[in-house]
Amino acid sequence: MTEKANSMINSLSLSFDDSPAPIYAKVKLAITEKINSGHWQEDQRIPSESEFVKGLNISRMTVNRALRELTTEGILVRQQGVGTFVAQKKSKSALFEVHDIADEIKARGHQHRAELIDMSQARANVEEALNLGVRTNHSIFRSVILHFENELPIQIEYRVVNASLIPEYDKQDFQLNTAYDYLMKIAPLTEGEHLVESVVASSAECELLKIEQHAPCLQIKRRTWSKGQLITTARLISPGSRFQLFGHFGR
Repeated sequence: MTEKANSMINSLSLSFDDSPAPIYAKVKLAITEKINSGHWQEDQRIPSESEFVKGLNISRMTVNRALRELTTEGILVRQQGVGTFVAQKKSKSALFEVHDIADEIKARGHQHRAELIDMSQARANVEEALNLGVRTNHSIFRSVILHFENELPIQIEYRVVNASLIPEYDKQDFQLNTAYDYLMKIAPLTEGEHLVESVVASSAECELLKIEQHAPCLQIKRRTWSKGQLITTARLISPGSRFQLFGHFGR
């Protein structure tokens, strides 16, 4: 066990009280208090399960349950093959407006980057044609972009674009500028709609987002218009533990 891990565990053990609560619940509470008090910082790596087992003299099953529940609650982030870390405060995205995810991330003082996973030109299938308001076999672009916040994958962006209205879409560098930024310059947004729901990510999506299988995710389905013309549809998938929507309205 490293000196740092030993110090963190010793400090944690001092937070345990004499209540009759289950041991896993005491571990959860102690970890939460360390994070809320600022003693354990965002993105800080915490001791491993085996280090907790040895340092606290409790069973692996107990430690696993505590860490698993804290991860589900968004307090911790577990990266396969890397370790467990204190989660960043959940990212917020505007519910009633359409914003560039890069701008939202930068506004939080964090770094944004993107990876283009796939880009292709195709003929619209029935579902795509209905969503985009075109005939089947209409020329479209399909793109898949993975967004990162401080090197942590935060959103998969699946996008379908009307190729007849945005013919240069597939020639853009979306690792340099976001699709949102490009589309706003070419066809400024005048109307949009959202559909928000909870979904379970596929195995491939879990791998991209570095989350555990069957982890709950937030899905936003979005359509945007420019001067009465439906330009693009997007499906945005984000880990529920790293992302939330925020809206404000008044009278």
